Amino acid sequence: MEKTAGKTVITVVGKDTVGIIAKICTYLAENHINVMDISQTIVQDYFNMMMIADLNTSEKPFDEVSAELDAVGQEIGVVIRCQREEIFDVMHRI
Repeated sequence: MEKTAGKTVITVVGKDTVGIIAKICTYLAENHINVMDISQTIVQDYFNMMMIADLNTSEKPFDEVSAELDAVGQEIGVVIRCQREEIFDVMHRI
């Protein structure tokens, strides 16, 4: 079974509310996942964020992190998706 996933693209979309970044970053920090880059915007009350995170120091496999972040998103009313960087790169190649 795969232990780590390397760089991961995390996207977050939903109605803007207080604490979205804090909740997600708390989860990541508690699971030893480093945020390497982050970009966020708010467009007409809708929150959009993209992060590049390094799962190499997490003890949890990619699938578990992805499922747990999905649950965090449901809890706070946003949609959180994770994609392995290499898959994201291939899917978005021109």
